[in-house]
Amino acid sequence: MKYALRGITAEELSYSMNRIKADKDTKFEIRPQFSRSVRRVAENDKIWFVAMEVKVESTEESPKPFNMKARLVGMFEAEDINDEMDRRDLVINMTEIIYPYLRAAVSSLTATAFLNPPMTLPVVPAGTMFPEDRGEAPANEELN
Repeated sequence: MKYALRGITAEELSYSMNRIKADKDTKFEIRPQFSRSVRRVAENDKIWFVAMEVKVESTEESPKPFNMKARLVGMFEAEDINDEMDRRDLVINMTEIIYPYLRAAVSSLTATAFLNPPMTLPVVPAGTMFPEDRGEAPANEELN
């Protein structure tokens, strides 16, 4: 299997403050929600796209001081994807390549919004971020 990153695009970057009345010492539980989708181009089966998204959303049940969303899309060229194991390995490797850019985008976005300290996503080992990479659930994949 051979693959190469051909480009990354920030499809969406958004941050908004929420005016929440809270005591000075109130601690908010900020749990980012991650998602990923993988798509293959029908006209050229060597081109793959992986979209990774992270968001923090305030709800009535779980208020947050801000809403944030970052969605990056990576375009890859891959050859010699012969079976399901190659496809799984490719998806994990593409995720591993895009995730540091997503981490940087979130840190930059929240720093620019004067969040002190900026939000820093955790370092996550490859193959453990999504249940389907661990063999626990079907992949969220659109093969077009």
